[in-house]
Amino acid sequence: MSKPKNEINAVEVMRSSKAWNGEKIGAWPAGEPELTVMRLSLPAHTSLPWHTHPMPNAAFILSGTLIVEDKESGEQRTFHAGEAFNETVNSAHRGYTLEAPAELVITYAGVKGQELSEPLPGEPEEF
Repeated sequence: MSKPKNEINAVEVMRSSKAWNGEKIGAWPAGEPELTVMRLSLPAHTSLPWHTHPMPNAAFILSGTLIVEDKESGEQRTFHAGEAFNETVNSAHRGYTLEAPAELVITYAGVKGQELSEPLPGEPEEF
């Protein structure tokens, strides 16, 4: 029997209590909750500055490839279109592209008035 064309299809892309590098995600920040959803486009050969996030957040790669690097350990992981990952909280990292651009949707679980990212000293703002 064939499926109807309008059948709902739900695919869980990721579920984890740890960041991409295995770090446990800590407690949510105290305050009035605020979710932010951002669509981020990175051109080819682009590197984001070193930064941290003060709240849990997760990214979904819509297109392209993103390499995420941990500043302290140098550990890297590559994510491709259709994959999702949790970013680290209060741990310095950056993302970068190689030959192709990448487009992501990122959901931040913060509180009102909180910055989404914090650059390391001497680094520019992430966006």
